[in-house]
Parts: sequence; C-alpha cells; structure tokens
Amino acid sequence: MRLGFLFLSSPLSSSSSVIGSSISGSIVRPAPSLLLHRPFHFIPNRTTSSSSNFQFSGRTTLTASSASSMASSFKPEQARVPSALQLPSPPITKFKIGLCQLAVTADKDRNIVHARTAIEEAAEKGAKLVVLPEIWNSPYSNDSFPTYAEDIDAGPDASPSIAMLSEVARLLKITIVGGSIPERSGDKLYNTCCVFDADGKLKAKHRKIHLFDIDIPGKITFKESQTLTAGETPTIVDTDLSSWAFASLKILNISLFFISKLFDASIPVLLRIDHNYISAEVGRIGIGICYDIRFQELAMLYAARGAHLICYPGAFNMTTGPLHWELLQRARAVDNQLYVATCAPARDAGAGYVAWGHSTLIGPFGEVLATTEHDEAIIISEIDYSQIELRRKNLPLEKQRRGDLYQLVDVQRSSSQ
Repeated sequence: MRLGFLFLSSPLSSSSSVIGSSISGSIVRPAPSLLLHRPFHFIPNRTTSSSSNFQFSGRTTLTASSASSMASSFKPEQARVPSALQLPSPPITKFKIGLCQLAVTADKDRNIVHARTAIEEAAEKGAKLVVLPEIWNSPYSNDSFPTYAEDIDAGPDASPSIAMLSEVARLLKITIVGGSIPERSGDKLYNTCCVFDADGKLKAKHRKIHLFDIDIPGKITFKESQTLTAGETPTIVDTDLSSWAFASLKILNISLFFISKLFDASIPVLLRIDHNYISAEVGRIGIGICYDIRFQELAMLYAARGAHLICYPGAFNMTTGPLHWELLQRARAVDNQLYVATCAPARDAGAGYVAWGHSTLIGPFGEVLATTEHDEAIIISEIDYSQIELRRKNLPLEKQRRGDLYQLVDVQRSSSQ
C-alpha cells in the first residue's frame, strides 16, 4: 500500500457544545464551527452568490473554471488504485437495524438459544438487518477459543452456532451479521464473522484481519496471536437481489395478478411475492471485527469498493473502551462518509475479560444515531442511505483528494485485474 500524507497545523477552538437527546439513548454532538478560528479561511460574500464568479472577502477571487482546473491538476481519481467504485443504489434506502448487545456465559448451548431469542425480538421490532457481538458463543479468552471453536465448513452438525444463524435468517427473512465465533479450520483457529442473507445462505465469512495483541502495563495485556491466526481477506457483502432477479419477481407478481383477474381466483394471495421479502436486502456492507476498526486503511478500502455501511462486532475493554470506542467509530464514519454499526457483548464484571459494551450506530456525518450503556440491550434504529449522498454532496471529499500526493492501493482488486 502506497500512502503519502500532508499534515497541516492550525489553531482550533477547544470548546464545543454537547446536546443530549432521549431518543434511542442517542447523543448528538454537533461539530463546532471552525470557520472563524482559521486565519486562512475566507468568508463568502453572500450578496454575490448569483454571480458566475465566487467572490470572497479580501482580495482573492476564485472562478468556477479555475476551481475545476485546480481539482483536475490534483488528480483525485488517482487517489484510489484501482479507481473507487460508484456507490450502488439498493432497492430500498431506509430500513431498521438491530444491534443485540448480549450477555455471554460459559454455557455454549445457552448462548446460542439466547442469541436466537434476541434476533427474533429485533426482527419483531422491524429490524431487517441484525448484528451480533464479537465472540458471542464463548467466553473471550485464549483458553476458551480452542474449546468453543466450530468447523464452519463442515456443516451444521459441526457448527451449531452457524446453523442457528442460517435457520433464523431464513425463517425471519432478514440479513444477519453474525457477530463472531471461534472458527476451527484444519489446525488453525480464527475469529470469524459469518453473514447470512434472507434465504439463510452464507453470503460471506470474514476472518479477523488484525489480531488484538496489546500490552498496557498495569491495565491490560492480551495476545490473540497466542491461539488465533489472522485472516487474509477484506470482506464486503452485496446483500441486494440482482437487478434481473428483482425484475423477474415484479413480472411474476404482475402475471399472477392478471391470471387471478382472468379466472377470478385467489392466486395472488396464495403465491404473491411478499414485498417485505424483496425489501429485506440492505445494501453493500463491509465487515471488520473489533481491532480491525483501528486501521483506517481497511475502512477506506471498503468505502472505495462502494460500501454503504461497515459493521464491526467488537469487544473493547475497560481501558481502551472509554477512550477510543466511540472515537474510532465516528472517525471511520466521517472520514469515509458512510454508516458504521458496532455490536459489543454486555459487560460482566466477574469475567476474565471485561467488555466495555456501548453498541452504537453512527451516521455518515459522524453523528451518534443510537447507542446504549453496558447492560444487555437491543438497539433498534433507522438507516437512511440517502443521507450518504447528501453528506457527500455537502462535503465532496472524493473530488478533492490529492491523487498527485498520495494513493490508497487495493492490493486484492489490483491483482485481480
């Protein structure tokens, strides 16, 4: 990956207002206006907004043509290699997401039943996409990973956790980002997230790319690499029905309608295509697990691949959680102008590893849309993908990148071309 950076320093105001909201337990923190605190900014003269020239106070005049020429010389299209993909248009733009913050015990069977109950409750509340926590079927410890690990590729008998997720996704007609479980593959163990579509089919399997190896003296030391192997592939999932399939379903539905009218039958009632089923698809999703969120390059790569949303099942701890958990989510969302959803285990103060909790949904402007504290909870919140286009229009970062100075190289896409 070839990356170059340009750092600019300027004095910023340290004060900002905080607004609390009781809606969905969300906290909205509007970004402070920095415009008046930066000496190198110019204030637009609003009385000349209808002119073809953009006039600023002071003696600087920037024309539309010169701005376009400047952007062209910056080569923004070369800042992503290969070029960034266009954001796809899903069949629906609004849907509800459910984040299931679960208490995890040493009883694996109990954990599976408990997770299923939470998924069903989220679906009853209207969630079309449900996310589970990191390592939800096992205690989070290097001693537990080998014992609780499942061979996902060996079928449902060898992987009861995955069998449950597949079945409930199919029955409820929802998409499930199945948190993560310890996976056994040959003589290796992985921290793995499985994604299931509304047919219960396994759409993707993400193995945690960046292993959680940290040492903060007097606070926490953990080395996932003692038992786990790092994944090697970024994971992005297209949950949408293909355009031809969607069109075929509509044609079939129309045909059934006319047949019923011709024969005065109730065929559409018996065989009609359920609109909720068609609308169960929830866009293009990038997957990361916990420590993956610290690496902005992965999120940038997902954005360049056209992701609407990045889901991070994660279990931050009591040291890094208060400092970094929300900060990292908001950074990944605002830098890439997309949605970020995280789902954590509930806190168990008596566990060997104590999770921070605070599952959260972040919007493409870096705003906290919904969150919770550390107890068990099911968060239901709305995602509106039209907000992505709006925010990218407000702040056209893609057109302002400096491909003449830096590049993000997607090695996987580059090698496949």
